[in-house]
Amino acid sequence: MKTDDLITLMTHDAPVSMRYSRVLALALGASVVFSAALLVGTVGLRHNMASVFETWRVLFKIVITLVLAVLAARLAVRIGRPGAEIRLTALSLGVPLIMVVAAVVVELSVLPEDAWRASLVGQNALFCLFFVPVLSLAPFAGLFWALKKGAPENPAAAGAAAGLAAGAIAAAIYAWHCPDDSPLFLATWYVIAIASVSAVGALLGRRWLRW
Repeated sequence: MKTDDLITLMTHDAPVSMRYSRVLALALGASVVFSAALLVGTVGLRHNMASVFETWRVLFKIVITLVLAVLAARLAVRIGRPGAEIRLTALSLGVPLIMVVAAVVVELSVLPEDAWRASLVGQNALFCLFFVPVLSLAPFAGLFWALKKGAPENPAAAGAAAGLAAGAIAAAIYAWHCPDDSPLFLATWYVIAIASVSAVGALLGRRWLRW
């Protein structure tokens, strides 16, 4: 049987599709709850969240990480279905990217040049690089488990998508603690942390997500 024919048959296999959907819902739901509980039980929420939430930088950080998490999770879901169209879903990731670039431009235009470095480095750059990957462990494991129930055509790409989604979910959770609100910080340290999880996902997916 040709590979294309096999993929077509698997796409129309309703029981597998239903099982995959249930596994994904369970994996995402449980992992998000676990990571959120881990944040609250360790470093906790930002102590002045109620007051600072009114500022545009904090609101932007919360919203943009949530948008990225939703879009990346949607890509991870679709990439596990053989024959599914993922191009538009992948392109939609450019929306939060454009939003971050625009916010950085605004930040640079309103801040004096001698304040740029302080905004970029922030107070917790190294902790961000450490804790976002830690918070991504549960979503990462859950998405890999779910993708094993699917049939991704490109294991490396599926692993990268799972890592991207896990890192984005972790960033969205960590944003509720992080005291560094500058878009410069977000565009640097959050992006590095998420990209590192995505890279690990690509490497592991190449081996573990074969079918």
